[in-house]
Order: sequence, then C-alpha cells, then structure tokens
Amino acid sequence: MTRWENYMNAAEKVITGYDGSIPLHHYLKTFFKVHPHMGSRDRRWVQQLVYQYFRPGRWQNEQPVKERILLGVFLCAQGPDELLAFFRPAWNELAAAPLEQKLATTGVGWNAQAAFPFLPHLSAGIDGETFTRAHLQQPHLFIRARPGKMAAILRLLDAAGVAVQPIGEHALALPNGTKTDSIIPDKSWYEVQDLSSQETGLHFHAKAGEHWWDCCAASGGKSILLLDKEPAVHLFASDVRASILENLKKRFAEAGVKNYSAKVLDLTAPTLRAQLPRTRFDGIILDAPCSGSGTWGRTPENIRYFKESQIAEYARLQKEIAANVTPFLQPGGTLVYITCSVFREENEEAVEYLRSHCGLEITESGVIGGYERGADTMFVAVGKKP
Repeated sequence: MTRWENYMNAAEKVITGYDGSIPLHHYLKTFFKVHPHMGSRDRRWVQQLVYQYFRPGRWQNEQPVKERILLGVFLCAQGPDELLAFFRPAWNELAAAPLEQKLATTGVGWNAQAAFPFLPHLSAGIDGETFTRAHLQQPHLFIRARPGKMAAILRLLDAAGVAVQPIGEHALALPNGTKTDSIIPDKSWYEVQDLSSQETGLHFHAKAGEHWWDCCAASGGKSILLLDKEPAVHLFASDVRASILENLKKRFAEAGVKNYSAKVLDLTAPTLRAQLPRTRFDGIILDAPCSGSGTWGRTPENIRYFKESQIAEYARLQKEIAANVTPFLQPGGTLVYITCSVFREENEEAVEYLRSHCGLEITESGVIGGYERGADTMFVAVGKKP
C-alpha cells in the first residue's frame, strides 16, 4: 500500500471517529498519540486531508468519505498536489485553476446555502457567496508587532527567509506553520493575533489614568492591545474560567505587563457587585462569549456540528452579561462590545439591546470583514453611557 493510500485511510478513520464534541485539533492530537508510528510528515498530511474534508461545510455531505476528501483537496488546492496526482491526475492538472473551472470539471455546482445553512442569520453587509467560499482556504497567521518592534521583527523574519506581508503599522501576515517563537525569541516583541482582532483596538478610546475592565478577558489579547495604545490605563481583567486567567497571567508576564489586577468572576452571578474592586469604570471591554462563526475558516468542523438553536442561546447570554456589566460604567463611560460572530442575533440585535435596554448611546458599530483578507470576521460596537 502506498503512503497516499495510508494517508487517506488514516484521514477517513479520523473523520468517522470524530463527533464534534471537542475541537478537531485536540482530537487529532489524541489520534496521533495512539498512532506513534506516524512521523511528522505523515501527521501533517493526514491533518491537512481532514481539514480539507471539512472546509466545504455541509455541501456534498452525501458523498463517501474518501470521495469527499478528494473533492475537498481539489477545491482547496492552489497548485499541484502529490496526493491528488496519485488519485485524480486529471484534477491535479487543474489544481491551480479558478474555482468555477474546478466545479465544472467535477460536475457539481457550488451551493452556498448547502455549504453554510446559517446564511439567513448573517449580519448586514456580509456577502454570503463570498463568505462561504472563503472557508475553502485557511486564514493567514497574523502577528501584531508591539510598539517600537516592527523593524527588528522584520529583520529577523527576513533573515529566516519567511515570506511576510506587512499590513498597516503593526500587523504582519505570515505563512501558516511559521515557528514564530523560534524566529522571534523575545515574546514581548509581538502578539499572535488575527488581523480583525487587532483592528478592534481602533475602537479603544482610552485616556491616561482611566479605569478599564476587560470583563471577558480570556487569555488577554484585547487587554494587551488596550495597554499598548494607552499604557497609563488602570486595567482590571476578569474571566469565569480560572485556567484561562492563569493563561492570561502567563501571557502578561511574557509581554512584560505588570500594571493590572485580575480575578475569576461569573458575570451572571447576583453577587457580582460585591466581588468587583470598584463600582465605576471609565471603559468596559465586553468581548462576549459567542458562536465564533467568524473564525470557522480556522475551525471548519464547526460548520458541520454547530446547531442553529445555539445562536439564540449565545444571544441570550450576551444580553444577560451586557445588562449586568453596563451599570458599572461611569456616566460618560464607554462599553466596547465585540464578537467573532457573523450572526445578526449576536451583533446588530445585541447592539439594539444595548441601546434600548441598557441605555447606551451607540457611537460606532459594524462588521470587521476578514473573509476577503484571509482573516477572521468580527463585529464591534461602542456605546456611551449618558
């Protein structure tokens, strides 16, 4: 049996054994642990095949697994592919062709609604056809150069022969798989952060001496972005997950961030006020728990396993959190509401709730489109308390 057939068999075993209950990359790690005979090259090939199987979403789901893998490989390929050359040499000849030509060759037409059945929920301004097709390509790896470090980072990347695309003053797009930690050994020089995520910082209008609360801080990416824009902010970070806050503290230490406080908080708890270090903040960042649908280009398995009913569940939680944290804004203070969702229930409808139920004046609001830039798609709104 050839290695290509072995790769296909292993990928099929992963796909048929996976049920969506954990992230696919975690499942793959477990799979490779119980198949230690597979070398790093083998693992890369199998992982790639599995992800290419999931990238077309729910389109052509009825096909046998191996046929669907090959279809995914063909549609995602941007140049000749050795495995495709073995199984479908005629397709491999067209591996670099436009998508429409590939679809004509296979005899199946692209159906955006079949690929992404949640299209009716998309936020205004998102083109469903372009958005769904973007899932066929893995988004880029982006890093954010921290203040004063861009030139030094570019020199290190150039010395390592890495193809890099600078975007604006601080963002760099790198090839996926770039070992940034070995090329740029000082982790305080940069943050791994998606381009759209970086652009949420354009909506942080903090001033020196103000008190800001990153209330769903996760591992702290937005907090570091805030401090890089205004180092003299007094930062309080919280998250409901203790393990995530430990990651935040480690990330802050690597970034050289010291001027902050952090605490595990449940934002839905009735005792929230008593647990806060202060009862008024000049700014609150609410990077709300959400479907993550704007990031599914990185985790395409979610398109298969996400349930439509979950949209309403996330929207309810977001409104509950917003209603609980906005009372702690100073008069004249701002709340920055962020999601990495493409669904209007989590975006525009949440903004309307912030206006009508939380009493905020919405000054900025809109989608940060990433699907045409090899990046995630996000949403951000800024509300001011009268």
